[in-house]
Amino acid sequence: MSQNPRIAVIEDDRPTSDQLAGWIRAARPGAVIDQWFTRDDAEVALAREDYDAVVLDIELGRERNAGVALINAINKRASGTPVLVVSAMPAAIYRSIMKALDAWDYLQKTTFEEVDFVDTLLDILRAARERRAAAPAVATEEELVLDPLWQRNPTWRGKRINLPLTAQRILAALHQRRGEVVSYDELFEVVKSGRNRDNVRKHVSTIREAFREIDPEHDPIENIPMRGFRWAGVAGTR
Repeated sequence: MSQNPRIAVIEDDRPTSDQLAGWIRAARPGAVIDQWFTRDDAEVALAREDYDAVVLDIELGRERNAGVALINAINKRASGTPVLVVSAMPAAIYRSIMKALDAWDYLQKTTFEEVDFVDTLLDILRAARERRAAAPAVATEEELVLDPLWQRNPTWRGKRINLPLTAQRILAALHQRRGEVVSYDELFEVVKSGRNRDNVRKHVSTIREAFREIDPEHDPIENIPMRGFRWAGVAGTR
């Protein structure tokens, strides 16, 4: 991330958009802020620009779930731009939905103060900076990219791999020691509950199925009987 971050504010209500942009400028002088008021304009900008953070509303104009479509578009990109959702929709319902879509956090309008918004955004910018700094260390010739902060799903050849958190941790453990056998006992260390071989095998099966969804011929994990598993590397074709 550059010294002056680039942030998109996607909000159809201009006074609200200006207020959010003002809070950002006060917290991060020099930040480049793009304000978009329609889904169409936002989609064009998201495809063109590499934002450090995106602040968006779910409902844009007459489109009740326009923000959901925009989050999905962001998730298809390997850059993994963090998203802060600011919406009038009930947080009790929508926070879990947005988390499932990999949004960073959800703030319900009229229920938060400027300090809540600013603190959350600054956390996002710090995490984005750390993620980008760490990206060269986790990107490999095999094109598997892992998020060291666990805020985003991994990607394989630019495509998102849909995995629960424990499966992501197992994948990372195997990939970090690629070519070596990782024992069951070692994998137990990344499994918070159900520390037994059957549970580990289920997680590995989940990883394999996720890879097959985007590359049917690819199975990167080798089973080592009685010992554990090994990241075997590229086995499929483009």
